[in-house]
Formats: sequence, C-alpha cells, structure tokens
Amino acid sequence: MQTLLLILVALLPAVCAAVCWFAPAVREDKKRDGFVFVSLLVEFVLVIWLCTMGDARVTLFEMTESLPVILASDGLARLFAILMSGMWLMSGAFSFRYMEHEGSQRRYYTFYLLTLSALMGLCFAGTLATMYLFFELMTLLSVAMVLHSLTKEAVAAGMKYLLYSIAGAMMGLLGVFYFTKHAITPVFTAGGNLDLTVASSQSGMMLAILFVTIVGFGTKAGMFPMHGWLPTAHPIAPAPASAVLSGVITKAGVICIIRFLYYVVGADLVRGTWVQTALIILSLLTVFMGSMMAFKTTGLKKRLAYSSVSQVSYVLFGLFMLNEVAFRGAMLHVYFHSLMKNLLFFAAGSIIFKTGLTDVRDLTGIGKKMPVTLWCFTIAGVSLVGVPPLCGFFSKWQLAQGALSSGVAVFSWLGPVVLLVSALLTGAYLLPVSINGFFPGHEGHGHGHEEAAVESCEVPACMYIPMIVLAVLIVVLGLCPSLVENAIAAVASALL
Repeated sequence: MQTLLLILVALLPAVCAAVCWFAPAVREDKKRDGFVFVSLLVEFVLVIWLCTMGDARVTLFEMTESLPVILASDGLARLFAILMSGMWLMSGAFSFRYMEHEGSQRRYYTFYLLTLSALMGLCFAGTLATMYLFFELMTLLSVAMVLHSLTKEAVAAGMKYLLYSIAGAMMGLLGVFYFTKHAITPVFTAGGNLDLTVASSQSGMMLAILFVTIVGFGTKAGMFPMHGWLPTAHPIAPAPASAVLSGVITKAGVICIIRFLYYVVGADLVRGTWVQTALIILSLLTVFMGSMMAFKTTGLKKRLAYSSVSQVSYVLFGLFMLNEVAFRGAMLHVYFHSLMKNLLFFAAGSIIFKTGLTDVRDLTGIGKKMPVTLWCFTIAGVSLVGVPPLCGFFSKWQLAQGALSSGVAVFSWLGPVVLLVSALLTGAYLLPVSINGFFPGHEGHGHGHEEAAVESCEVPACMYIPMIVLAVLIVVLGLCPSLVENAIAAVASALL
C-alpha cells in the first residue's frame, strides 16, 4: 500500500494535468477550476497520508545496474513534500479569480499540475539520477508559467530563466556523474554514501566538483552569481506563478543541495575545507546583495523577487555552517519563507488585480481601499523582518544561534551581523509599503471615510481566504514553532 501511494503521489498531478488538457468535460472555466482545486486538495491529502506511514522505497525502473530510478520516502522528503503540495494548493486556490484576466487558463493549469508532479518526484527521489531527472523535468515544465502571457517581455524572461536553469543543471550534472560513480550505494544515505577511500585519495577533485555542483543547483535557489533569472522572471509571471516560483521552486535547489551535502558527501568531509568557506561567503554575499537590490527597486514584484534572492540564501547559509542548530534554523526558514513570500506575492497580485498598480510609490493610501490585503501584506512583511512573535523571528534566531555556536573562523560572528543588517534592510523596503498604505498623510489618496468607502475595492473572498490562511499560519507557527521543529530536529539529528 505504501509503495503504491508513493507512486500515486508522484503521478496523480500529471494524470490530472492530462485530464485538464484533453477532457471536454472540464473545458469550461468553472468546471476546470473545480477540477483543479479537487486535484490539488486530493494530492495534499495523499501526501499527508503518505507522510504518516514512515519510510518506504520503490524502484520504478533501472537505466543501468548502477542507475536505478527510485522513489523513497524519508524524513527530508516528507518535510519538503508537505510544504510544496500545501503551497501549491494555496496558490491554486488564489489563482482561480486572478487568472481570469490573464487568459489561456487551460494551458496554465495543465503546466501548473505537471510542475507539481515533477516536484513530488524531486522530493521523493531516492538516488542522484532520479533527483536530476525530476529536477530537469520541473525546470522545463515551470518555464511555461513564466512564458504565460507570451508577450515579448515574457518570452525574454522565460528564455533567461531557461538558460540560467540549464547552465546550473549542467554544473549539477557534473556532480551527478562523479558522485554516482564513487558512491558505495546509489541510494541516498544519511551522513553520506561516498566511498571514503576515493574521498581521501581524490579529495582535491572531489571538493572542486562538489563546489561546482552546489553553485549549479544554487541557481534555482537564487544564489550569487547565478541569481539573475529571479528578478527578471518574477515580475513578468502571473502573481500566483511568482508566488510558487519564489516560495516553492527556489526550494527545489535547496533540497538538491541538502542531498549532495548531507546524503552523498557527508558534512564531515566538507567541514573546515575551502569549499565550506567559499560557500558561506557566497551565501552571505547573496543575503546582503539581495537586500540592497530590493531596497533600491521600486517595482513591487521585482522588490519581492530580490527579497527572495536574499532570504533563500539565509537557508543556504544555515546549511553551509554544517552544524545541527544552523541546519534546524535553515529548515525552519525553508518553511517560514514559503509562507511569508507566498503571502507577499498574493497581496501584491491582489493589488495588481484590483488597481493595476505595480510601483510601490503609487500605493499610498491603498490600505483604505484594500484593508484585508494590506493587513496580510503587513503580517508577512513584519515576520520577514524577524519581529517576534511571528515565525520569521524564530528561524532567524536559530540561524544566528547556529552560527555563533559553530566556531567557523570569522563567520561565527560575521554571519549574524550580515543577517541583522539584512533584516534592517528588509524592514526598510517592506514596512514603508504598509505605513504609507495605512497612513497616507495629507497628500495621500484617502481623504475621509466617504471617499474611502466609495473607492473600497477588496478582492473576492476566494482570493483573500488563502491570504488569511497563510497569515494565520505565520502567527500560529511563530507562537508554536515546535509544530514544525520536532520533525526537523529528527532529520537534523540523523545527519549531524
């Protein structure tokens, strides 16, 4: 039953995508929306059900004897699968009204479901070959969401996303070839599956290939110097697509990096090497640079895109510290950043949907017109800054604690300093949107209750309900982070 469920979780969204594209019964928008929502809901329930059953493994087929394509459910896979399927459900629910003015809904939802299928395969990949197969598939399928409007700008953004992704994946493929050849077993193993005699005799080459591989997969996570696709793709894609590109698909790069660092090579072989130092430098550089670029940018969605460049590298910094506390902080931030950034993009999309405004300088007084939307934006923004008792504070606190206790040369204190500076910059580029939106002053657009009532233009309930759900989760997980932390701690203790 468990192996059947594992296959079903990976294949069901693809089957539903085929129905969405070919079945005449779901050609009408309303019927298609209902079908897509039920598909996403059933997928999420199946993932939860699978995750209650413990570890499982199934071999789909063998390309060669040493290259089996295996789906496996372990602690890390379950953490990412619940997050990704849950966020896909939220974004799908938000998109039904939003996509009405975007056109080509049938194509959008077909690729939306296909991308989810590839992501589930990536989460439950049991070997490097399986992981790479689904990673490439996910990239190719998700390009359609960037290209959606088929304007000149969208095609250019889609091509840039594709070129960056393929370049990064080729760098990653080098590691897949090398580490598959020198692994004791092709199956991911907590602590590493590398042949230690090869690791000691070829340590220089092994470390160099590992560095190139992680930078390659870091492309999807938006790590410098391979971050350029993010601020181009996000403003062009529809808001629900931007939300999952930022909150979910960037985490596809994160799970690949975790698999290489902790399940193939092992933290012990990397700790204290030049690779660890170089990766920490790159992650901190990305944290600071992303925050600065977000601060300087006035386009709302582009500002959020640069914010993602910065915030996902918080996660990478925690992973590269190679200690248990920092790992827990990184995994918490995987979850919390997804909640916060999806909510921010939903709010930005709602503003665009109702007003057409895309520049933060034009949003003065928007809180009187769209109070629910701006309150949700504010909760996510304050949490992203790291203000207690919201969830963003807790993950950043763990990351800082992990760095301080790591003893990694200068980075044990420099890391927390960079995170603090980035948090201040985050407040500087997010909070003014809320402040000017609620308190426009004498030159604002909202002069009195009558005008505000006339101009009130809140989004429909089917759009603000997903936003409220995410806002509530941000508060609840800030007050009770143990709801997620216990599962993360179990994974961390097995790896470190």
